[in-house]
Amino acid sequence: MKLALIGFGQAGGKIVDRFLAYDERRDAGFVSGAIAINTASADLAGVERVPEERQVLIGQSRVKGHGVGADNELGAEIAEADIDEIQAAIDTIPVHEVDAFMIVAGLGGGTGSGGAPVLATHLQYLYTVPVYGLGVVPATDEGGVYTLNAARSFRTFVDAVDNLLVFDNDAWRRAGESVESGYGAINEEIVRRFGVIFGAGEVHRRRDVGESVVDSSEVINTLDGGGISTLGYATETVDTGGGGLVSRFVGAEKDPYSAAATNRMTSLVRKATLGRLTLPCEISSTDKALLVASGPPSALDRKGIERGRSWLEDETGSMEVRGGDYPRPGDDEVGATVLCSGVTDVPRIEQLQQVAIEANERTAEIAASSQEEFDALVDTSGELDALF
Repeated sequence: MKLALIGFGQAGGKIVDRFLAYDERRDAGFVSGAIAINTASADLAGVERVPEERQVLIGQSRVKGHGVGADNELGAEIAEADIDEIQAAIDTIPVHEVDAFMIVAGLGGGTGSGGAPVLATHLQYLYTVPVYGLGVVPATDEGGVYTLNAARSFRTFVDAVDNLLVFDNDAWRRAGESVESGYGAINEEIVRRFGVIFGAGEVHRRRDVGESVVDSSEVINTLDGGGISTLGYATETVDTGGGGLVSRFVGAEKDPYSAAATNRMTSLVRKATLGRLTLPCEISSTDKALLVASGPPSALDRKGIERGRSWLEDETGSMEVRGGDYPRPGDDEVGATVLCSGVTDVPRIEQLQQVAIEANERTAEIAASSQEEFDALVDTSGELDALF
């Protein structure tokens, strides 16, 4: 699947940088072009792989390259005002070659959480290809302002894109980790998981073609229902040397390892689905799902993939569960990646929605209290004027 990647804000730019490194390292070929957008010049300086001409510093007349200070309303205003500068960078990407746009943003900061929905709305108006979001939800220990930003921007971002793929830092930060190492590991997890989904259909050699190819239409159809999506991933090291697994193209009756390969694949599908998802949720609330089995061709058992897909249908209750394989010669791991689209039973999102409701109520209380105090002050001033 060919993507135009747009990193909005500091977290978005770093993740897009990682996607570019992954795409080059794996020779995956799914990135058609990448852009990094920020209001802070220092954050753009940390972007290494996005070409300089596609690094866009916005809001210079208002914040002079110093960022928006976690003010996502200001971030949205700047994105609106400087949308032409952003579009000029997008115009350098061969958009006619892309299958979709994907805007990557951390939802806790000001630039990304404010600007990403604005850009998504703009792209929806101009282009006919899908516009997806990849939103990173801040951990609860990152601070109240970041949680509030995520709570306020989440629904806006969901409404602006064709589907919002979510990664929840709360489910992935380890106790005792430094901020730098913690986020570095998280970003690598994001790229590894989503890289399999988006790279599955981009093959360059005949031997890489799967028996059941997962092309861009499979991904687009899975994400077509809108809403939010989560991703599961599980791997296991395999022995592909001499005396190991026989090619999957050999009949099962001639392959003494076929039963083990089938069981391994079905087990990996269960682990990917029931283990740590990018956004923990109740699997039965899934609208559509996509299973991608990846690894050395000899380890990709077709019967195991079909059983895994059938199990997914039972667990999700969905009749729209697609599946296929992604051969990666030279790998020593076989893996299962499960994309659950349109999930609705998500405790973390319900928590964010409650935060937004409470914040709005608190804002209304403060505004009412301030008005009462002002009215009382005006009345007092009037009484003093009458005395003199």
